[in-house]
Amino acid sequence: MTDTVDTSARPALPDHLSIDARSPHHVAAVFAYDIGIRFNGKERTDVEEYCVSEGWVKVPAGKALDRKGKPLLIKLKGTVEAYYA
Repeated sequence: MTDTVDTSARPALPDHLSIDARSPHHVAAVFAYDIGIRFNGKERTDVEEYCVSEGWVKVPAGKALDRKGKPLLIKLKGTVEAYYA
């Protein structure tokens, strides 16, 4: 017996997505599945937020934290591709 994945049940990946639940760009239904991000042709596993049409990702800037205890993010510009892993 083989396991088949029904890709029609997956929601479409949005153009702009954030992992922060308080963000207006957070879509909880998408996070039920594994998501991959390819930035400038390389796999990235540390992406906090992305926008495909504007061509940027936000990633943590080292171990630095803001005053609320969240990681400081830097915006990197380039080619962004999001996909279901």
